[in-house]
Amino acid sequence: MRNLILSWQFWAVLSACFAALTAIFAKVGVSGIGSDFATFIRTIVILLALAAMLSATGGWDSLSSLSSKSILFLVLSGLATGASWICYFRALKIGQASQVAPIDKMSVVLVAIFGAIFLGEQLSLGGWLGVGFIATGAVLVALF
Repeated sequence: MRNLILSWQFWAVLSACFAALTAIFAKVGVSGIGSDFATFIRTIVILLALAAMLSATGGWDSLSSLSSKSILFLVLSGLATGASWICYFRALKIGQASQVAPIDKMSVVLVAIFGAIFLGEQLSLGGWLGVGFIATGAVLVALF
């Protein structure tokens, strides 16, 4: 059991479960309010939850320990996350969660492509086939 908890697969499956709950909870929560305001509330909750977790685990690091490269890319990642959340909540506001979420998961396809182009990551033929199936499945679920 300890090996399972230490594996990336365990945490990836939990991430997928929480992402699914995020879509359902957000779809209900965004009704009756603006999508941008809903994103703001969600962000505050995340900040408070992360601050509590860091405090409980002693995970706070000194900002001076970060390189300028790390800071730049964490800021860019934060901006991309914010843009993603704003777009996601707007899509949920006007679309069905069962259609919005699969299109949002096209990010898996884009990560594979961007990882290959910008990070030099390599997928096997089977990996690329899987990426193709994810893309096809997302489109089919969203359209039908």
